[in-house]
Amino acid sequence: MLRRLTARAFWSLSRWKLVSQPAPDQPTVLIGAPHTSNWDFALMLAIAWRLKVNMRWLGKKSLFHGWRGPIMRALGGIPVDRADPSRVVSEVIERVQSGEVFGLVITPDGTRGPHTHWKSGFYRIARETGMPVTLGYVDRTTMTTGLGPTISLTGDVAKDMDAIRAFYADKAGFRPENRVEPRLREEC
Repeated sequence: MLRRLTARAFWSLSRWKLVSQPAPDQPTVLIGAPHTSNWDFALMLAIAWRLKVNMRWLGKKSLFHGWRGPIMRALGGIPVDRADPSRVVSEVIERVQSGEVFGLVITPDGTRGPHTHWKSGFYRIARETGMPVTLGYVDRTTMTTGLGPTISLTGDVAKDMDAIRAFYADKAGFRPENRVEPRLREEC
């Protein structure tokens, strides 16, 4: 109830506009892109709370230390130990098999310094779990954010990424200068 009220207040006061397809009714890997600023996190929460998406997101283990741990977990965070990232896939599979319906938010383009490719973890998790991919977005040029289509990956990386690139082609992100073209190293 508090989350819905917070989201309602956010959307009524914000310059941003929620333009979204309906939230998926099945477990999904939810891409958050272009992820060009830490402000994307606030927008992601506002989207999830407004659309009633049971959201989970991956974060580096250090975000969950000390007083931040309970807060991050309450906001849907799942700590990732970069020394053993395979544990995350197992945990996601367990959640899916238990019947939990959630959107696993992954930001494949990151915000830390210049790079030329998206990280492929979202693709591997979706393929290994059988989860579809929902394309979430932030576009500062139109001041819109929300959820786009939900697609099933075919296993043809180039074809799947062409569909993802087409959706994100006109999305600039919160800080357009930090945008990374949706491209995986596996395509090269």
